[in-house]
Amino acid sequence: MHKRIYILITLALVCVCVSAQNWEVNLLHDINGWNGQFIHDYSSFISKTEPYVALGVPAVMGIVGLIKKDKQLQKDAVFIGTSVAGAFAIGIGMKYIFNRTRPYEQWPDLIFPRSTEADPSFPSGHTASAFALCTSLCIKYPKWYVIAPSALYAVSVGISRMHEGVHYPTDVMAGAAIGVGCAVGSIYVSKWLNKVLFGN
Repeated sequence: MHKRIYILITLALVCVCVSAQNWEVNLLHDINGWNGQFIHDYSSFISKTEPYVALGVPAVMGIVGLIKKDKQLQKDAVFIGTSVAGAFAIGIGMKYIFNRTRPYEQWPDLIFPRSTEADPSFPSGHTASAFALCTSLCIKYPKWYVIAPSALYAVSVGISRMHEGVHYPTDVMAGAAIGVGCAVGSIYVSKWLNKVLFGN
């Protein structure tokens, strides 16, 4: 009797997992199949430039803060840089723990690779660092003219990674959660760093 129950539960879980995966693959297939030169160009541009933006924003803030001797701007740069660095490190670590195959490799008949990647799929590192940047900027500068473009940029990065065919929707959702979490966690980390770097 117990064996039958375990078999039924196992079959039910397999069916749920398969249907969930089919839903995810179907959604990815739809996003990957969006046509139009503007969409392709925008997606490619956002995807390729994200690492430079995520690293460049806190770096430029720090340099300007040093030149102007603006300690608060330097502290903000440390906070944002710590958020992005944390998201990058956690994302890379999780990739090799989960070791998920890229969607264009797993589903070559359904997903077209507009670009290719050498590392595992889950989570999306681009999305993690983009959301870390976006969230930390919004925490430090809670103005609509910072929040709106930051949010648009972070969401665009996540969608672009799916349009490129290099990430599943759950990769992107996990990356977004990591990015937001790292930005919130960096509030406490940056307080310690500020004491070390600035003495207060």
